Amino acid sequence: MQITDGPSAARTFAELMVSEAPRPEYAEAFEPFASLIGSWDLDVAWYDETGAVTRQTRGEWHFAWVLDGRAVADIWITPSRAARATDGDGEWGLSMRIFDPELQAFRSTWMGPKAAFVMPFIARATADTITLESQSAKTRWEFTGITETGFHWRNEDEDADGNIILRQTFVATRQR
Repeated sequence: MQITDGPSAARTFAELMVSEAPRPEYAEAFEPFASLIGSWDLDVAWYDETGAVTRQTRGEWHFAWVLDGRAVADIWITPSRAARATDGDGEWGLSMRIFDPELQAFRSTWMGPKAAFVMPFIARATADTITLESQSAKTRWEFTGITETGFHWRNEDEDADGNIILRQTFVATRQR
């Protein structure tokens, strides 16, 4: 038996989860993510071991301040909800990022429920790049070229010989 109080519970959860802004004591630390807050359309490409594109689709990515402004979360969907009719069922991924003052970096965890996959990262930012390095695999995710209207994202793995293999790219355009 499922017990729920329906839409009221969902509204309460959403209100408690999403915040209008980072808390003042976190504003400076979270500045690298400020330009990402909002919704984005994606051009998504996957690559094989040789670097050839094996698949392309449209996606979407949504970023928000969460947990009373103490974290940044995002949900990415690929293929996008609009493209599922033609591109099939894909993945909805959730990332949660918190700032760790001891590390002077972000602890970030990505969860992909379709394959029950969880990957922790440490994220660091420079003036124009946010790099997330996996704590459980030799995987790096990188945001580059971040502007108010777009950015690029890439997923790279390092193989046993130290070679970097491009796995996936996103070209993001802010939704209007």
